[in-house]
Amino acid sequence: MNVQLGGSSSNMEPIADKKKAIFISTMELVRDKGFHGTPMSMVAKHAGVAAGTIYHYFESKEQLITELFDYAQQQVIAVVEQETCAAIPFKDCFFNLWGGLYTFYQNNQNLLRFFEQFVNSPYSSTRPPFEEDKFYTLLFAFFERGIREGELKEVSPKILATLTHSSILTIAKMTASGRLHFDKKELQQIQQLLWDGIALGR
Repeated sequence: MNVQLGGSSSNMEPIADKKKAIFISTMELVRDKGFHGTPMSMVAKHAGVAAGTIYHYFESKEQLITELFDYAQQQVIAVVEQETCAAIPFKDCFFNLWGGLYTFYQNNQNLLRFFEQFVNSPYSSTRPPFEEDKFYTLLFAFFERGIREGELKEVSPKILATLTHSSILTIAKMTASGRLHFDKKELQQIQQLLWDGIALGR
């Protein structure tokens, strides 16, 4: 399934249709051919734009890939911001966050594959450390809230964030492969098991 780039968050700036088409085509091609097998000329042809047009937006393939990562990550950040409202009890937020991110990755499998290839490529060396990455700083702050409110064990928020997000990514990738299926009840059980492992017993 293709990623729905464009976003619904009011904090996100709209992008030109041609640039969006380039982003979507890049993810589809990277999914099938990898970064090395996806030259700029192929992206332009796949996106239905002139070769000169792609260089109007991106001076190089590296710029295209890194800007695509930034823009795609904004989609994920929008989910985190939507599901971690401080007005909602922390436990409810936790389950909403897990379910929201899982559903997003399921509905945007090209993005999921792109992320996986990106973090294992030389392009990722240009990224800031996790402590300075907006996505992870949001997750860290969310789990800090859970500890502060007495809902979670006093464990490093980095551990809690990594454990939670890794479980979402793993289940999403396994189901996306078509080799394994979890029904709604089983997904709820996964969330509950994870919660039971990190929640402060009372």
